[in-house]
Amino acid sequence: MDLKDLVKQWFDKWEKGDFLNLPISENFKHTSPFGIIEGKKAYTNLIEENKDKFLGYEFEIHDVIYESNKACVRYTAKQGQEFSLDVSEWYYAKDNLIEQIIAYYHVGEIRDERKIQNYNN
Repeated sequence: MDLKDLVKQWFDKWEKGDFLNLPISENFKHTSPFGIIEGKKAYTNLIEENKDKFLGYEFEIHDVIYESNKACVRYTAKQGQEFSLDVSEWYYAKDNLIEQIIAYYHVGEIRDERKIQNYNN
């Protein structure tokens, strides 16, 4: 399976809520602003315990870059009418499975001391 098909399968499984059959290795590692999750079992257990936050998304893919064993995808994840999240993720593959994902997104309000003055004036 080529990487393009693997990434497509990842998004298809998420949209169907089929997180137990994600194309990830047993040694899967997911890094995000929330921290690092190591292992397929730990990852699927986290999803199981937090289904309301992980399931029910639709994805609008904006950009994709593929290389031989890694890809970068920029997308918007939408959960119902109320929530959307802009994300950029790096996918690393090995032996036809996703071995690692590094996700970038904003998870909250910007602290006052980090705000840029007169930015949108």
